[in-house]
Amino acid sequence: MDEPTSTPAVPAALVFAGQVLDPGSFRSWDEPPSHAEEGVRNAGYAADLARARARSGADEAALTGEGRIGGRRVAVLLSEFTFLAGSIGAATAARLLHAVERATAERLPLLAFPASGGTRMQEGTPAFVRMIAIANAVTAHKAAGLPYLVHLRHPTTGGVLASWGSLGQVTTAEPQALVGFLGPRVYQALYGAPFPEGVQRAEHLARFGTVDAVLTAGGLREWLTTAVGLLTGPQDSVTEPVVARHPDEPAAAAAGSVWDSVQQTRRAGRPGLAELLAEADTVLPLSGTGAGERDDALRLALARFGDRSCVVVGHDRAAAAVHGPVGPGALRTARRGMRLAAELRLPLLTVIDTHGALLSQEAEEGALAGEIARCVAELSTLPTPVVSLLLGEGAGGAALALLPADRALATEHAWLSPLPPEGASVILYRTPEHAPRLAEQQRIGAAELLREGVIDRILPEPATPELFVRHTVEAIREELAAAAALTPPGPRLVRFNGLAQ
Repeated sequence: MDEPTSTPAVPAALVFAGQVLDPGSFRSWDEPPSHAEEGVRNAGYAADLARARARSGADEAALTGEGRIGGRRVAVLLSEFTFLAGSIGAATAARLLHAVERATAERLPLLAFPASGGTRMQEGTPAFVRMIAIANAVTAHKAAGLPYLVHLRHPTTGGVLASWGSLGQVTTAEPQALVGFLGPRVYQALYGAPFPEGVQRAEHLARFGTVDAVLTAGGLREWLTTAVGLLTGPQDSVTEPVVARHPDEPAAAAAGSVWDSVQQTRRAGRPGLAELLAEADTVLPLSGTGAGERDDALRLALARFGDRSCVVVGHDRAAAAVHGPVGPGALRTARRGMRLAAELRLPLLTVIDTHGALLSQEAEEGALAGEIARCVAELSTLPTPVVSLLLGEGAGGAALALLPADRALATEHAWLSPLPPEGASVILYRTPEHAPRLAEQQRIGAAELLREGVIDRILPEPATPELFVRHTVEAIREELAAAAALTPPGPRLVRFNGLAQ
């Protein structure tokens, strides 16, 4: 009589892949690993590996291959935590490195799903330093203009988090996932006290802009379908650049004073960035700097307008009314958006609508002025096309930080000034009463900006908010399509009366 046989374990990583990828689409790239050298040095290690294989159903702590998301081909890195806690040894690192390099050679988006305790203690320093090679390969992948998207599973710690787990252009995490550099058990052993509860949980890190979203497997599937679609969709057609203004658009602002325009931009109910994004064809919101800082007065997103994907960085007037003005963290988030545009080789859309930057001790200590300067410098030399939209208020350095562009648009009542007119009046006259007159004298209105060459096009403002948004979004679609015809520029210079300054 035959002996009963046990059913081989199915690696948890493959179960997870089946929940996220298109059904049945995963194909392995892996060759059998070799642990001969480590086994000679550590006889007990061979037994550890054998037990890990039997327990997990996997032959190593990482599985790699390809699959499809929304029908689009992608490369995949999967940690298998049940194999020695997902730890990275020399054979694991070699497998990951081969997969990253193959994804780059085949120009595939790369999706990483780490769940690991870090590097493998049985192999020590030789395994530890291999994190450098993996990080370098990921960096080369991004330098080739290819997406690298990371989803942190429970748990992700140690050297994995400190290398390929933290290099995603977009990073999400599993609900309640433990995500931290030093595992809580190790922390307690080293310092004799428990690590503060909740600090290393995905939800806590999302509040600080370290991860962009916390998603279940089902939510992640939808998120990745959107992200991969935005980053790999059709970008082939090229439209001739638009003229400075269309025949049906005004050469100057509507009747009324510039001060009337200032008041128009401050009215409750005036459409802002949130309404523009709601009218986009596809939007994937991102959060914070990706480095532990978040300021909701500025929004960052991947979006598609028409058949053009772009990175969007803009002031959110509604959020600023709740959370306060633009601070240093918001501008560091803007710089993250600039880096994303450069890495992903996408055009950047900046949207300016701000009453001014935050004035506080925290803003000064956070280098607000320096962040404005760095935004201007990086935006001025970005290697991808930039379209800026002056949507409403454009006060001070917070506006200047998003202004340099290849094509600059302004809505009919938008304005740009060193300070709100009331602030200028206080400086000159010690009272805000002269603000209406200074608004005219300082040439802050859209008509003057067009005449001075600061902007290229004025967009009319229809009577209803719905038409306002629809017309503005259509102009964005046109400008992004035209941006594809632009050659990578040199420094973006503000033009006055046709003269570069």
